[in-house]
Amino acid sequence: MKGKGRLNKEWRAATNQGDLEKVRSLLERGADVNAKDEHGQTALMNAAHAGRVDLVRLLVAHGAALDVTAKYNLSALMLAIISRHLEVAQVLIESGAEPNVRSTRSFMEKTALSLAEEGGLGQIVVLLEQKGAIR
Repeated sequence: MKGKGRLNKEWRAATNQGDLEKVRSLLERGADVNAKDEHGQTALMNAAHAGRVDLVRLLVAHGAALDVTAKYNLSALMLAIISRHLEVAQVLIESGAEPNVRSTRSFMEKTALSLAEEGGLGQIVVLLEQKGAIR
């Protein structure tokens, strides 16, 4: 399974369902933690967007790339913020996610900080500013 670069059915199902034991088993068998779906999103991005904090922690612990972007140049951190999953955003920030990724022009060239400010997520704004985030 390693190195294929695309999510296979088993990996997609396990990560979409948040099945930690199945994901752990697949990772131990060599699943590509950074495989992408047809939209260019990784399991980490999908887990962040869905607010699956335990799955996010597991994927990060297994070396998931924190700063992969897909449509509109949105990262897992940005997807967590947009979806208002504060604990996921905090885990990603504390794990070293790049706070200064900028979305595409069609998404108003926003950063994680500007998204957090717009969403009224004061705790996340503070964490991002501590990490040197820009607007």
